[in-house]
Amino acid sequence: MHVPSSIETKRDGGTLTAAEIEALIAGFSRGEIPDYQISALAMAIFFRGMTAEETAHLTGAMMRSGRVLHYPKGSPPKVDKHSTGGVGDKVSLLLAPLLACDGLWVPMISGRGLGITGGTLDKLESIPGFNVNLNERQALAQLEKIGVFMIGQTADICPADKKLYALRDVTGTVPSQPLIIASIMSKKLAESLDRLVLDVKFGSGAFMKTKAEAESLAHGLSAIGSEMNVAVSHVLTPMDEPLGCTAGNALEVREAVQTLQGSGPADLESLVLDLAGCVSGTPRETFQSWLRDGTAWRKFVALVEMQGGDSSALERLTERYHPAPVLFELRADADGFLRKMDAGLIGHACVRLGAGRAKATDRIDFAVGCSGIKKTGSRIQRGEPLMTVHARDEASLQEVLPLFRQAVEIAPG
Repeated sequence: MHVPSSIETKRDGGTLTAAEIEALIAGFSRGEIPDYQISALAMAIFFRGMTAEETAHLTGAMMRSGRVLHYPKGSPPKVDKHSTGGVGDKVSLLLAPLLACDGLWVPMISGRGLGITGGTLDKLESIPGFNVNLNERQALAQLEKIGVFMIGQTADICPADKKLYALRDVTGTVPSQPLIIASIMSKKLAESLDRLVLDVKFGSGAFMKTKAEAESLAHGLSAIGSEMNVAVSHVLTPMDEPLGCTAGNALEVREAVQTLQGSGPADLESLVLDLAGCVSGTPRETFQSWLRDGTAWRKFVALVEMQGGDSSALERLTERYHPAPVLFELRADADGFLRKMDAGLIGHACVRLGAGRAKATDRIDFAVGCSGIKKTGSRIQRGEPLMTVHARDEASLQEVLPLFRQAVEIAPG
């Protein structure tokens, strides 16, 4: 095929055929179409969009670029969750083991950070020894034993999405709705799910800035799922302030551990329980008791150990394994109520500290980010800590402090 012609078609607002999309994705997967041409196509899609039919064809082509999981006959229902991304979003670390406690199978294929939003795989890899690269045989064996695995795309599961995912992060095309839908649903459909719940974020710290945009994306994702006989539900979640009280990889794992041990922030626990209720008929109170009595914590420990991680490190992750050399308490400059704790600005600041990537080859610094983030609506006194910034060195701290300060607004009262 003549790739520039397809790029020009989309650039000019035309429609790509199913055959064109299939050929583009297949060629990209095999390495026959270079990154720069697919990057140009992604930018054209970002500006021109795709029809529902094009998006469905793209999703299917990406799913067919690799293997699709198959399960033993009569196995439990297969369920999963996907978040469209947010700042401080460590929900998967809690929800996956919690649902496995319910006798469900949770085959979770996750991604890395995109833009200002953190990635589950990056968080998991802050746990010493944790292996996110199980092959299909290992993953299915683990599913049969403990009911859950958390991995990245293997070389043979959605390889096209894995390559495109990395390109989107560094070419400014992350917020494209067709590309978001195809990326999410190709991975989830490759899991051969029975039920899927979507956590669709909106606000300053999300790709979708308004609730209407988030609703539109949720319906687009649900439509693709319905075509493939997957029961899809969704929750719309505000992301104007970070979720929980931490942002940054090891810091978020530590907060997830605290929540699994029954002492996490209320907003994080509530969202996890909301999502669990969307894919299970088990009472909310039962899920809550599993979060608070150690049941879900023990399942998470089993997950970490089965994937090669050092479970003894979990409770010392930020103190011993990933301590930040520089800590700075950002303090209130006035009395009043916390009106704003802008998730978008905090996310950008954390990326600049090293918690995310500016280009695909960047290495993640697991130690950096912020903790102790105050929640909006809190009564604040002058001099009170609003958050603690964790930095690699003094220079990087000074570079991002203006962003953190800009993120905060205190109203008199």
